[in-house]
Amino acid sequence: MSKLKTEERPRELVQEYELDAPPEKVWRAVSDPAFREKWLPGRDLADAEPVSLETGEEIRYRMRDDEPPYLESIVAFQLRPDERGGTILTIVHGLADARLVPPASNNNEPVMMRAA
Repeated sequence: MSKLKTEERPRELVQEYELDAPPEKVWRAVSDPAFREKWLPGRDLADAEPVSLETGEEIRYRMRDDEPPYLESIVAFQLRPDERGGTILTIVHGLADARLVPPASNNNEPVMMRAA
């Protein structure tokens, strides 16, 4: 397995890997609960059921921190075949917690920050 790139965008981390395994095998590893449990345990998920699913292409899970403030995020596993029969796996991990979304610009509420 070779890592192709890691890219950070605001509130999102994108990692891409080149895998020797065919897409069908990688799909099984990210979508079948018995296989997924070995590398992404259900206790790390807010819900063991996927948030969304495009069979063979993308699956998304909701995750929740195990410590306060228990922020939630969405992690997406995107698969596409490469030219050698392997798989390019893109993992997009983005914060999804509503507490982190700034108020609308026409909102008259004061902006408050929490003390750490």
